[in-house]
Amino acid sequence: MKLDDDIALALRLADAAGAAIRPYFRSGLTSERKADASPVTLADQAAEEAMRAILRAERPNDTIIGEEFGATAGTSGRSWVLDPIDGTAGFLAGRAMFGTLIALVVEGWPVLGVIDQPIAGERWVGASGRATTLNGAPVKTRRCRELADATLATTGPHYFDDHQGQHFMGLAAKTDHRRMVMGGDCYNYAMLASGHLDIVCEAGLKLHDWAALVPVVEGAGGLMCDWNGDPLHAGSDGHVIALGDPARQDDVVEALACGPDHHHH
Repeated sequence: MKLDDDIALALRLADAAGAAIRPYFRSGLTSERKADASPVTLADQAAEEAMRAILRAERPNDTIIGEEFGATAGTSGRSWVLDPIDGTAGFLAGRAMFGTLIALVVEGWPVLGVIDQPIAGERWVGASGRATTLNGAPVKTRRCRELADATLATTGPHYFDDHQGQHFMGLAAKTDHRRMVMGGDCYNYAMLASGHLDIVCEAGLKLHDWAALVPVVEGAGGLMCDWNGDPLHAGSDGHVIALGDPARQDDVVEALACGPDHHHH
């Protein structure tokens, strides 16, 4: 299967998801609550169903892994990984910073990713060996000379346990904390790819949360890895770092490892 065909299909999936989501945004409907208390909207389910219907027709042998409806096993070694609304809390708060995430994962490695913001009409597309685009125009991450200059983003401190939070604060203390931003989910990674942020750091992410982000960030000149600096693959534990400037990787991994109580002598 040619990458061009997969990209074209991913764009059709994003179109279908966006069409399903838009009528529900700021519509005033209350959400049901899943067992883990994350808000799930009708939009989430409608968007995933729309994407699955296209995949069943076009790629019957590929695995589908979706946030809402779980995994449908295929035989091809290829998986389409779908998160119809990444950032459900922001969606319910009427904030257009959520995104539809679509990834193609081959033998455990993401090779294609789409971050789609269907309200603002912004679509980032990344694929192995290609420059990342926003609405068809190439985007690039920005350089960051030292950690002290870096703008850091995370979705929120309540997503870290105490131990993770201490390590995160060890990193935060070494960055430009006056510019640090909270909230944003996948949108932060899109902003990093477009050169507006330097580091995103999160824990507890599942495959559907991060798979689409890797090709987008790396195709823009950035780097994604776990908190040890190792590449992300289907077996990763959900500790995720995105860097606009790969040259800062060692600094970031070291700052995370030390935590706030570590002093160099």
